[in-house]
Amino acid sequence: MSGPTPDFWQNLFEQQATRWDRGNASPQLLSWLDSGALQPCRIAVPGCGGGWEVAELARRGFDVIGLDYTPAAVERTRDLLASHKLTARVEQADVLAWQPEAPLDAIYEQTCLCAIHPDLWMGYAAQLHRWLKPGGTLFALFMQMVRPGATQEGLVEGPPYHCDINAMRALFPAAQWDWPKPPYAQLRHPNLSHELVVPLVKR
Repeated sequence: MSGPTPDFWQNLFEQQATRWDRGNASPQLLSWLDSGALQPCRIAVPGCGGGWEVAELARRGFDVIGLDYTPAAVERTRDLLASHKLTARVEQADVLAWQPEAPLDAIYEQTCLCAIHPDLWMGYAAQLHRWLKPGGTLFALFMQMVRPGATQEGLVEGPPYHCDINAMRALFPAAQWDWPKPPYAQLRHPNLSHELVVPLVKR
């Protein structure tokens, strides 16, 4: 299997080496929620990590499913929900194999794609398309993490892996997704680089 294994991520959680974790929900998620762009619905959060977004969505009345294949992440998310007396479904699952019982209205994609080796991106993108109902929205934040080895020598470096916008256009083609017009807003990340804010609607 290409890329990081569950043990790789488990070790990071056990060592408290989760530098991508802001310690609260993403400001962009809050913006989508506060503006009404994202309203209560059936939504999945793949690669939910520490569970901040799952908890925020649950707090606001969403039917939310948090997914992660790392036991420590699942435990942390469940503990966070319990500490705030919130209810959400949290599953330890491989996003490349998991299927919802019924199509989803929305998906919040922030930290999953950039954590998966690019060899597996096509399979993951196909899953996201499969999970959503027509007209459903993929609320995507594409990690921008340009590394010298990638631009100069063609190395595949990560995680997080750089989600180049040209690669994203190929991965989520316009024949299947409605793209907003660029330029795209940038969400700065305190510990990494920045993310491009690109909500996509399934055709």
